[in-house]
Amino acid sequence: MTTTPDLSTLTGDYTVDPAHTTIGFTARHAMVTNVKGKFLDFTGTLHLDGADPSRSTASLDITMDSIDTGSPDRDGHLKSSDFFNTGEYPTMTFRSTKAESLGGDDYRITGDLSILGTTKPLTIDLEFNGAAKDPFGNERVGFEGKAEIKRSEWGLTWNAALETGGVLVSDKIKLNFDISAIRQA
Repeated sequence: MTTTPDLSTLTGDYTVDPAHTTIGFTARHAMVTNVKGKFLDFTGTLHLDGADPSRSTASLDITMDSIDTGSPDRDGHLKSSDFFNTGEYPTMTFRSTKAESLGGDDYRITGDLSILGTTKPLTIDLEFNGAAKDPFGNERVGFEGKAEIKRSEWGLTWNAALETGGVLVSDKIKLNFDISAIRQA
């Protein structure tokens, strides 16, 4: 059962649970449909300060070779030097620099997102989904988050023109986070 506790009781260090977390993205393809994907291999930590959310932090390391869009050919292209160049840049990272409460269950975390050796600020809007003790005795917290980036700002510029006008891959990418994290002893 999920409960909404006194947030000060949530203060502590947490590890992101990759088995119950999704880090995904959506890109417009051929200007007519959305392609969704996710990363399967990542690690992350959270420090939550329930009494003063501005003192909370987050860190995330994503293995770029773990990209999964449901198409091995597309995944191979995304791993190539046309996109993520995973041989040279195997990891994408996020390190928070600021956290704030927006009221209610809404929060915002800002930090540095590094892709292809380029670091730029990223702001993620989060909704706190609750806290619960699972059947194995783990204390969990859950958050849903979203953000948008322009991939060109990180040097992701490969594209192909369409005969009908437009391009094959949108510059705007929607990021989606569904996070479950376990409190550390």
